[in-house]
Amino acid sequence: RARAMQHTLPPYEMLPAEVSMEEMPRSTTVTLEEPQPQPPPRDHLVWSLFTTLYGNFCCLGLLAFVFSVKSRDRKVLGDYSGALSYGSTAKCLNITALVINILIVVIVIIVVSLLLAGVFHHSPPQYGQNNFYGPT
Repeated sequence: RARAMQHTLPPYEMLPAEVSMEEMPRSTTVTLEEPQPQPPPRDHLVWSLFTTLYGNFCCLGLLAFVFSVKSRDRKVLGDYSGALSYGSTAKCLNITALVINILIVVIVIIVVSLLLAGVFHHSPPQYGQNNFYGPT
């Protein structure tokens, strides 16, 4: 039985005399790293809810909320690419609604401040000073 094992083992080779054992590596270490799990994609549900409640211009907030719910459903099912797609659509809709709402607020502030400053002061035409309505 011992002779049968010797035949199955690879042949032993002698090291050359000029090679010392101190120069040879003592052992080989192989490290295997497990791939880091990807964080789940964001669904922006809370942002979409606030956009729906406080800045629903042209129903963009409602659409963002629908896409956020779809993203959360895809995430629960394990479809991370679908969740990422729906989540990015919800993010774009939220950003668009936010920019439009900021522009509306800025325009309203400018118009109100100009009205209070009297820039749009409307005075009725005074008769007698124009050549069009004067006595003939």
